[in-house]
Amino acid sequence: MKRRGYISVLLVLLPAILFGQARLRKPEMYVGVHGGVIASTVLFNPTISGMTPITNACILGGTGGFVFRYSEQKCCAVQVELNYMQRGWAEHVAATESSSAVAYSRTLHYLELPFLMHIYFGSPSWRGFVNVGPQIGYCIHDNGGSGEKSTTQVHQYMSIDNPFDWGVAGGLGFYCRTKNAGLYQFEARFSYSFGTVFSGKATDYFKQSNPMNLSINLAWMWEIKPKGKR
Repeated sequence: MKRRGYISVLLVLLPAILFGQARLRKPEMYVGVHGGVIASTVLFNPTISGMTPITNACILGGTGGFVFRYSEQKCCAVQVELNYMQRGWAEHVAATESSSAVAYSRTLHYLELPFLMHIYFGSPSWRGFVNVGPQIGYCIHDNGGSGEKSTTQVHQYMSIDNPFDWGVAGGLGFYCRTKNAGLYQFEARFSYSFGTVFSGKATDYFKQSNPMNLSINLAWMWEIKPKGKR
């Protein structure tokens, strides 16, 4: 709980610090689309043997959505997104002399709304950047899992308890601004959910079931300029 409190305070103070910087001569506003691939898993406690090591616990899915970015400062902007994401986890049990290999995966489809501080640096044409901020999401579909279950216990195979998700995200990347063809961007982003997939009450089996994701995205954005400014 203390860690969540520290992160919340930091996310509140960061915009105030950054927006005290020098202003641009005229604001910059961009809209666009982005898409990519996401590797995701869920951190369970108690752990699930078929999900160790973590490379065997990840599934690959797709992600995409819309981006809005607005800046009045020389080093930072506000970025809001509306994304669709395929998240979940996998279980792999290697074959033994008495049993065959087992593979199971479960995909959860989310709508996600990140609110990010976009910190950039570099020249007007080429810029590196850092994105950081909170995000919320909602599970709109659960495929129920596919493959062979790795254990007779049913805890992780039950319907999810919490479709609502919340957490933090951080990304690194760069982009190129062209004169007439818009802005092209590459970003690697990591996100961690404080919300749990299954209920974490004292009487429940799982005390922790937090999603964790790593995505690679490409974006195409274009600038919105007031009339007479083109």
